[in-house]
Amino acid sequence: MKIILKIVFTALAVVALAYLLPGVTLASPSSAIIVAIVLGLLRVTVKPLLVFFTFPATIVSLGLFLFVINAVIILIADYFIDGFAVSGFWIALLFSILLSFLQSVLYSFLKEKKK
Repeated sequence: MKIILKIVFTALAVVALAYLLPGVTLASPSSAIIVAIVLGLLRVTVKPLLVFFTFPATIVSLGLFLFVINAVIILIADYFIDGFAVSGFWIALLFSILLSFLQSVLYSFLKEKKK
């Protein structure tokens, strides 16, 4: 159940960011669900490989290179999804930073309270 809620929350964040950012376009709200699923799959499969191969750059930049990796994942999702478009790298970087922030805020509602 939590996975479905995470996909819905991510889709809501994608819709909000597509509305706010001028370089991000979304064809329909159903495309946002596809974007959320593809981003989840790319984060599970491609991101660990990118982190492994760019580990020295991540160490030298004190972890800031992970933002670049997230932007690359957004651009890969843009390539695979027809109803989702990002105009460039810098917009993808801003989109990934804002998406991470919104996801952390929205996912905080899913946490169970400890007694």
